[in-house]
Amino acid sequence: MLNKKNIEKLALERIDELDKGLFIVDISVSPKNVIQVELDCEEGNVAILDCVSVSRNIEHNLDREEQDFELQVSSAGLDKPFRVLKQYYKNIGNEVKVLLKEKNQSLEGVLTHADDQGIKLETTTKERLEGKKKKVTVVQEHEFTYDEIKETKIIISFKK
Repeated sequence: MLNKKNIEKLALERIDELDKGLFIVDISVSPKNVIQVELDCEEGNVAILDCVSVSRNIEHNLDREEQDFELQVSSAGLDKPFRVLKQYYKNIGNEVKVLLKEKNQSLEGVLTHADDQGIKLETTTKERLEGKKKKVTVVQEHEFTYDEIKETKIIISFKK
């Protein structure tokens, strides 16, 4: 069986050498020795060359004679939920969808804060207030601990 800690060490060696703000989101090793390493970047996106570089460092330091394996190094992907705190930090100021564990309720808004305890989400809705004819914009701030959150995903929008 391939050692996950060793794979992480090899990936971090190259990430530190590159010094581009890359970080590991997930490392998995299947029973059939399929190694999957997912990376993200504190600012911007993960370049293909970054994935290639991390992949080569892992591959050149593992012995295929000892144990055969398949290696996949990729970026975390926009369609996947956040899995590490650094992804929350990276997306402060962006629109996200938060699915709560309780009642499977979801909220969409701007991620305004993230720390070790939880996040703050600012939502904007149009509501009709008593005594007003037109709907008015209501901005609310919601705070959640990570224990209350089932998943958080970035909202991909093409309008600006």
